[in-house]
Parts: sequence; structure tokens; C-alpha cells
Amino acid sequence: MKTLPIGIQTFQKIRDKEKNYIYIDKTQLALNLIEHANYYFLSRPRRFGKSLFLDMLKELFEGNRSCFSGLYAEDNWNWEESFPVIKINFAIGVTKNSKDFNQLTLSILKENQERLGVEAIDEVDARTYFYKLIQLVAKQYNRQVVILVDEYDKPMLDNITNQKMAKDIRDELRNIYAVIKGSDKYIRFVFLTGVSKFSKINLFSELNHLLDISLDERYATICGYTHEDIQNHFSHYLEGVDLEKFKAWYNGYNFLGIGVYNPFDVLLFCDSSSRKFKSYWFETANPSFLIEILKERDFFLPDLEAIKVDESAMSSFDIGQIELEILLFQTGYLTIKEEKTIFNHRFYTLTYPNLEVRSALNSAIFKKYLSNKPIDSQLIFDAINSKDMKQFEKAIYQLFATLPYNSYTKNNMQNYEGYYANVIYAYLAGLGIGFRAEDVTNHGRIDLTIMTPDMSQVYIIEFKVVEHKKQDSKALEQIQKKEYHEKYLGRAKEITLIGITFSKEERNMTQFEWKSVC
Repeated sequence: MKTLPIGIQTFQKIRDKEKNYIYIDKTQLALNLIEHANYYFLSRPRRFGKSLFLDMLKELFEGNRSCFSGLYAEDNWNWEESFPVIKINFAIGVTKNSKDFNQLTLSILKENQERLGVEAIDEVDARTYFYKLIQLVAKQYNRQVVILVDEYDKPMLDNITNQKMAKDIRDELRNIYAVIKGSDKYIRFVFLTGVSKFSKINLFSELNHLLDISLDERYATICGYTHEDIQNHFSHYLEGVDLEKFKAWYNGYNFLGIGVYNPFDVLLFCDSSSRKFKSYWFETANPSFLIEILKERDFFLPDLEAIKVDESAMSSFDIGQIELEILLFQTGYLTIKEEKTIFNHRFYTLTYPNLEVRSALNSAIFKKYLSNKPIDSQLIFDAINSKDMKQFEKAIYQLFATLPYNSYTKNNMQNYEGYYANVIYAYLAGLGIGFRAEDVTNHGRIDLTIMTPDMSQVYIIEFKVVEHKKQDSKALEQIQKKEYHEKYLGRAKEITLIGITFSKEERNMTQFEWKSVC
């Protein structure tokens, strides 16, 4: 059984014959890229294998044939010629200001200068140093230079909450990338990777001939594992595992081609002796910045199930113009569910990629944005499974009773149904309970539909907000009148209608009515 390559980003190491690591061959895609054009850009979420792919390109251009034994490139690459490679990895440090950025860049470039054995460069400005380094390397090797940039956007993302600093560093980066265009005659190939896809106008104005393959279906699997990869390479590790459940938890990232798994999830699941379905990828993240934006904008959380954006928005991200939907997509919390073209204009529908992200993100939102107090989740699980409406009512009441007072005082969202829907949505999604928000029927939209996995129980819920606790919202009456339950007749064993009324005065549930219809 081959060894799991956990945490390995070095191509030579993963191809070590003695270690016998699993490696999914991406070299055919690499050769296709090289044959097609010379300047590329790729955006992918963190821990998707970008660094390993970049390092593979380095070994390929340097002509290290022994690393490619048994791979597609072994018999399809010209090993008679090689090229010097300048590799820049901005992931190695944290940039706090422009001075830090210049020092970090100089340090990276000096390491390349020493590794490539060219004469020392007496420059303290990173841009000038880079320009001279490219020329010296090309002259010494009598070959054009390959330039690979990993985490090209990290210096900006390190300062994303400080717009002024982020813009200053963006300008410094733009000067560095302008060197590449000015050195075209010395360059054989360029490949830049990162998490975010910043606007070409603002960051790559000087390097506007980059070919963006982030949403090119030919390269959809350039990073990540396909389900076929899972079956072919990880079958020994997944014996006895429900592969459909595994797929629902970790697959689902769509870059307009075959869907892929995040490799980090796959490797850590396979390495776990318990084979438990956990949020391996999400637990390494720190989405606090995203949650703060959701909070500031009073974002209606059920919209995360299906957000519609046009094609132009997917490439317009820039400092000071952060579209939350695009940021969530680029960082891996949303993916493409559907692509449509209307009157020659392309639109995308974004949604969660899988169960891991849906449950973990909403759990984090609930704890940071709504409530940091422990809640007895078993209460709601038992109530749903056993159709215990008294326990269901108690669980909802306790849920809102735990919310801190400042959840209400900092805005007036508690006056609207959307606020209460946000709380319940984040709570249920964080627990991994199956439901549909804004569930569409031919009579209108159901606020919330909860379904047990076996469809033995379906709960159709309507929320209403009133001024005072003694007012009757007639929420249950509305569900009955609009016959929302018809959508699930013949599919569910039991259907229960629930009307929930919230009071602005009480800031909690004041009425809970229910009726079984089948």
C-alpha cells in the first residue's frame, strides 16, 4: 500500500521511490500548458496542491528526469534541454508593511541568485534586483528563464483588513510583476498561482498578457483529486467507507469541469484510524474576516445556498471593492453550481461545495456572530427524529434565549423575519441537519423545510414577526392556505406544518403552532 503524502509540497520528495508516496499524475496537463502558451495565472483555494504543481514545473524545466519515472512526461518531454528557474514563494513570511515586503522579496531573490550560482547583485530595491537577476541568469545559462510565483497575492491578503496598507503592497507587487513583462525576451515560461484573483487592471496592468486558466474546463483538475483518482489510488485506505457519503462530505469543487476533492481532506481522512467525517480542511482555516463581513452587511445566510453572479464579477476583485460572494468563492467556501448563458452574457450560480464547508462555516458563523454559549444540540436532533413537538418548541426557545443582548442592540435586524431565519439557518446548518431554506413550491416559498435523511419526517416551517407577544401572526394558517405541503406528498412518510411567531418586544419565540397533515 502506498504512503499518504501528507503535507508534502516538494516534487522530488513525493517522487522518492523508497517512500513510495501516492502521486496523482498531473504532468500531461503541465505539458499541454507549456505547448499552448508562455504566461499563465491560476487561482485555487488554499491546500489544493498549487505549490506541488508549481514545484513539479520547476523539476520539469530543470530536466530532472528521474523524478518523472512512470509519469506521462517521461516519454513526452525533451530531456535534452533544460532551463534555469527563478522560483518566488511569498508564503514563507508575513508582510506587515512596504518595507517588510521589499526585504522579503530581496531575501527570496537572493536565495535564487545563490542557488543558480550567478554573481552577487548590489541592489537594495527589489524591483531592480529582480530585473538584473533575470538578465544575469539568462546570460550565464545562455537560456531563457522560467519564472514561477507561488502565493502571488499573500502579501496583500496579509493586510486585507487594512485597505491603505493592502493598496501600498499591491502597488509594490505591481512593480515586481511589471519586471516580468519588461524582460520578455529573456523569458521562456511564467506561471503564477494564488488564492485570490485580483483585477488585471489594478494588479496586472503591466502583465496583461497572462492567460487565466482558473475557470478553464481543460484545466479544471489541475489541482485536487477527481472521484476516479479516489477509486484508483485510495481504495485500500477507504475499505468499508461509504463512498457516496465520502463524496458528499469532501467532493464538489467545480471549476467548470470535472468536480474535484480538496486533497487535504482526502489525505487526513485516510490517515485517521477512526475514519470519522470531520472538517479537516476547514479546521486549518481562520475565516474570521469573512464572518465579520457577513455580520457587517447583515447578510441573509440562506442566500449562500444559491448566489447568482455574472461573469464580469468573477474577475473584478480588488482592494476596496470586495464582493463577498467572489471572496467566498475564491477562498473555497463557495463553488460553481451552475453556468448559464443568456443573450451572450454568462452567469454563475454559487453554492457550498460540500457538507464539510456547509456545516463548518455555519457553525463558525453561529459561534462568532450569533452566540458563543453552549447549546444542547441533542435536543433538536431528538425532536426532529421522534416528532416531539414540545421538545422542538423548547429547543427553538432555548436557542434564542442564548443570544447575547448586543446581537439585538447593534442593529434593528431583530425586527425582521430575516434575522430569525439567519439564526435558525446557521444553527441547523452548523449541526449538519438536512434542510432547505427558501424552499420553492408552485404556491410560493417555504421559509424552511427540514427533512430527515430517510424522509420519514418532513417539517414545513413559516416564520412571522409581530410587535407584541400577544399578537397572533397566523403563520400556521398561511402554510395551510398555500398548501405548501403538496410538494412532499408521496415522498415523505409524515409531514408536519409548523408556524413560529417571534416578538420584537420579547426578542424570542412567543407562539409555536403545529399540525400533522399526513
